[in-house]
Amino acid sequence: MRKDDGDMRLREKLNSGKIMVAPGIYDFISLKIADQLNFDCLYMSGYGTVASYLGLPDAGLATYTDMLNRVRAFCESSSTPIICDGDTGYGGLLNVFNTVEGYIKAGAAGIQLEDQDFPKKCGHTKGRRLISSKDMEAKIKVAVDARADSDDFLIVARTDARSSEGLDEALRRAENYLAAGADVLFVESPESEDELRIIGETLKAPLIVNIVEGGRTPQPSLSDLEKMGFSLAIHPCLGFLSAGKALRDAFSYLKHVGDSIDYREIDGFEDFNKLIGFQKVWDFDEKYAGLDG
Repeated sequence: MRKDDGDMRLREKLNSGKIMVAPGIYDFISLKIADQLNFDCLYMSGYGTVASYLGLPDAGLATYTDMLNRVRAFCESSSTPIICDGDTGYGGLLNVFNTVEGYIKAGAAGIQLEDQDFPKKCGHTKGRRLISSKDMEAKIKVAVDARADSDDFLIVARTDARSSEGLDEALRRAENYLAAGADVLFVESPESEDELRIIGETLKAPLIVNIVEGGRTPQPSLSDLEKMGFSLAIHPCLGFLSAGKALRDAFSYLKHVGDSIDYREIDGFEDFNKLIGFQKVWDFDEKYAGLDG
């Protein structure tokens, strides 16, 4: 079930004029840590989820079943709303309808759909190809119908046209997607702060900006992004890039030193036990001690 924080719904927050920031979650450890930090929403990173779950690149290799499994598991374990990457909808219009229904039942707060041709690729990498704007508009219309009475469920329309077709085409497509019924617009990988400003000035809808550390898009301050007109800044890669460095450092230390006696760049074991849920196990064992013979 999607979460309502009892204050403003996520849709209302996106329209409030105040920018939000969302970390990318990709496995249960990242989810549990992010869920404790009182973000307004979380973003399920397709790149990170495919990498952590399948050990594969975000290049159209994960199936709808793979992703739905992760959406359901993450949303069931989170008290924070999660916008979930739905790639291209995993096929044609019937697939899009089924995907939206599945994500709603799984508890997602919204789905991101993009106008890439299959096989899709990460938006900050090479080799992306587009479907026609009309085909994407049809997908959005189907997604809106599939949403049915789930009015709080957000349809996020992403265009990858900037890299191959230019900013003007990306803006044209985004406006078409808004007219087709999208709730939130996402112009992927603008390449300058001027382009970010133009996107904010041109598109009259809640806007997502994708901040990929080391990616194609510059990173202004959060307050500057708010002034530009963005509603949500997602950081899909920050978690797994940080975890990757931490693991590489720790394992390299172990390889070269041979032990971890003096290694201090770690969480406390007891704190991590509680993060992962052992406190409930301990409480259960204490309450029911002796009943298992």
